[in-house]
Formats: sequence, C-alpha cells, structure tokens
Amino acid sequence: MYRAILKGTPAMKDILSELENRRDAARLGGGQKRIDAQHGRGKLTARERIDLLLDEGSFEEFDMFVSHRCTDFGMEKQKPAGDGVVVGWGTINGRQVYVFSQDFTVLGGSVSATHAMKICKIMDMAVANGAPVIGINDSGGARIQEGVDSLAGYGEVFQRNIEASGVVPQISVIMGPCAGGAVYSPAMTDFIFMVKDSSYMFVTGPDVVKTVTNEVVSAEELGGASTHTKKSSVADAAFENDVEALAEVRRLVDFLPLNNREKPPVRPFFDEPGRIETSLDTLVPENPNTPYDMKELITKVADEGDFYELQGDFAKNIITGFIRLEGQTVGVVANQPMVLAGCLDIDSSRKAARFVRFCDCFEIPILTFVDVPGFLPGTTQEYGGVIKHGAKLLFAYGEATVPKVTVITRKAYGGAYVVMSSKHLRGDFNYAWPSSEVAVMGAKGATEIIHRADLKDPEKIAQHTADYEERFANPFVASERGFIDEVIMPQSTRKRVARAFASLRGKKSQKPWKKHDNIPL
Repeated sequence: MYRAILKGTPAMKDILSELENRRDAARLGGGQKRIDAQHGRGKLTARERIDLLLDEGSFEEFDMFVSHRCTDFGMEKQKPAGDGVVVGWGTINGRQVYVFSQDFTVLGGSVSATHAMKICKIMDMAVANGAPVIGINDSGGARIQEGVDSLAGYGEVFQRNIEASGVVPQISVIMGPCAGGAVYSPAMTDFIFMVKDSSYMFVTGPDVVKTVTNEVVSAEELGGASTHTKKSSVADAAFENDVEALAEVRRLVDFLPLNNREKPPVRPFFDEPGRIETSLDTLVPENPNTPYDMKELITKVADEGDFYELQGDFAKNIITGFIRLEGQTVGVVANQPMVLAGCLDIDSSRKAARFVRFCDCFEIPILTFVDVPGFLPGTTQEYGGVIKHGAKLLFAYGEATVPKVTVITRKAYGGAYVVMSSKHLRGDFNYAWPSSEVAVMGAKGATEIIHRADLKDPEKIAQHTADYEERFANPFVASERGFIDEVIMPQSTRKRVARAFASLRGKKSQKPWKKHDNIPL
C-alpha cells in the first residue's frame, strides 16, 4: 500500500525543482527585457532596492506567488507571480523593519486588489509587532482593468496608514511615478524621500492639467523632486540616485525608535559630553543685525558633529533634523538667521510643527535653538493665514510631553519668543546666552511707540533707545521672572544641554483625558 502511494507521488527532488523554478520566475518580475529597460532609466529593480536597503541576507519575503484575480480585458492571460509588489521584513543594522517595493516591470507596478492586499498584510504585521514600515513606490497608479476593486485596495492601504500613524514610523521612498490617488499613502507617512530626475508625484498629470486648465507643464516641473523639496514641502529630501536614497533611509532609521512604546536606539559615541567649544563664544556677531549660521551651533553641540537634516531645501529660515547627545537621538528645531533674519512665517511654522509632532509621537526629546525677531509681516502672510499656521507650531510645542530644552542665542521677540518652546509652553530647561535679548520687540521699534511724542527729536530718541537696550536687550529680566532657568556661556552649551537631557530621562507627564486634540489645521 505504502509503495503504491509513493509510486504515485512526484519525487521530492522534482517538487523542490519546481519550487525553485517558480521562485526564479517570480524573481524575474516582468522579464529580463523590462528589467533592462528599468536599468536603462537609471533605476534599480524592486528586489535590488530591497537588497540595498536591508542587511545582507535578512529579507524574508511573503506572498511571492500571489497573483491577481481579474478576468476582464484579457487579464486572465497574464498573471505574473507577485502581482507587481515585493513585500516582507528584514533588518537595518540588526533592527527589524517591514518593507514593500513596487515592481514597475510588472504591469507598470499598477495597484490591483491583491497588490494592495499584500501591502496591507505587512502593514498590519508591522503594527502588531511594533516595527517601522518602509514603502518603495514605483507605480503607474491604479490598475484600470480592475476598476473600483483597485480603488478599494487603495482605500484599505490609506486606512492602514492612518492606523499606523504615531504607532510605528512610516517612511516612503518615491523611486518612479506616484500619481493620482496613490500619492495620498506617502502623504500620510512620516517621511518622504525622492530621487532626482526619476521620481515624481502629482494628483493629476501634465496631460490632464493641460486639458482642464490649459497650462503646459512637464512632469518634472509639476511633481518632480525639486518641486516637492523646495516649493510644496511634500518631500523631506531628494537624492541623486536610488543607491544614495536607500543609504540615507538606512541612516534615518538608525535615529528612530521601532515604535511608540520604545525609546530611540542608543548608539556608541566617541565624543566627550562635557566638551567645551570656545569658538561658540564668538558665534553671535556684535552687530545685532548681522547674520550667522545656526548650523554651526548644531553641529558643534552634536556627537561627532553628526546632523541629519530634514526638509533642508524648504523654509530655510528654520532648521529641523536629528542629532545624538551621549548616543541618544534628539530632535533639533532652530531658527536660521541667514534666511529672512530667522523670522517665523507660514512655511517655517508648518515645517517645524510637523517635525515637533513626530518627535512627540515617538518619545524623541526636542532641542530648540532660538534667534527669532518675530513673525514675518506683510499682506502675503496675513492673507495666507499666518495666524493659523503659526498657531500650529505653538500648539505642537505646547502639547508635546517629551523632554524639551531651549537655548536662546540672540533675539527672542514678541509672540515668536513664546512659540519657540518657551517656559510658558512647558519647556523643561530654558537657557539663554549672555548675547540674548528677550523682549516684546527690538529697541528701536519699542522706543518709537513708547516715546512717540519725541519722534521729532533724534537725540532724545537715541537716548531712549540706549536706555531701552540697557534695560531690556539682555536675558536678565526674563531670568528675574524665572522664565529663563539660567544664563549660560556659549562654549558650555553642549555640556549644559547634554546634562539637561540626562536629567529628564525619567520625565513623565499626565494630561486630562481626551479622544484627540483639534490642532488648528
């Protein structure tokens, strides 16, 4: 009896051979010709991208043989294994991440119901197991042959993005087209990276734009990397090629916790926490209107001078990114006096608010360097809603419960002083350099308001201005009120900030119960 069963069963060798043949076919995606075309565009394939992103040999693939279920328009005759997306999990420097990579060689990477199902599966696993999701987008959009089934698939992915938000970090890497409804999934993730000259994002393409509005615009101008990193702020950074982009994703992941219940990773560091930087004593120029580069302060405070900047090409009057102090991740927000004198405006407020909220989601302490003369005046700002946009940053800092350390280097005027993580928004440590000025406004403007009657007498106005500067152009009035915890020497900034964060590692904060807040969007 047993011999009869064995006689009718294919040899194990044949079964294993068939498995390998199926795997080889699945790994080829749309075939060698389309792979060559992908390489010809300067792009890597979906699997090559995963190999570069993850630690060698760590990738565990799911659903390699899944195929679509569409039978309309002759689709039943072409059912490639994998259905245009490679999904699974692996590690980056030994830490678990989940990844999906759309395969443009298979039906243009178009999204079908099963393609979306594969993405949803690993997103569900990421949330359940507490690990980041990295999505590599390279798709022609919804698979038209499937109609509403494809749209339903998109909707399911969107819902996963929403549910994962604030639970696990989500990173999108745009490495080809990402158009139509597809753009809304990356838009809801925490970080978006693009590749110059080979990736683009837009809701409606150039042809539709021309038909509807009669505007003639190229895909690159409409939704290329330059547009989204410099004008729209949709993307956080753009890189020269696929290889560089994936290397930077690996570097970013090293700064982030795996989920909202874990602290960010602690890395070995080779920098003295108490390091003194005497050059910082002369960073701020004697002339209060002369700019200086705030990035110099950030890099001199950071471990080994390592600063990972985000949205560096957008709203350059404010700087956001990550550093490490004593091996621990810290988010940095800093006014940049080199651009618009460091004024806050609509774009900088949105940029910083989004970053502060991300840090608060994932228990990343926030370090704020302040040199802000106020909000940018003008009809463009007021008509654009600077009141609401500025309130976003105010709200973000005020609701953040992570450790917050603030250093005022020079100007901190008016409402902008309050907004930039002041003591009044529950800043934990608020330091100021001796060169700082905490006041309602600059001496000249204040004098002209207070002593309006003397405006026709230049000598009196000059004297009043000098008196105002002596009284208020310093950090000591705020220190007297307890709004500044201590006036510190610039050279000791790294030491004082590192010690402050070390003392706050056990910080706990309780707030009244609420379903969620209503940030002024």
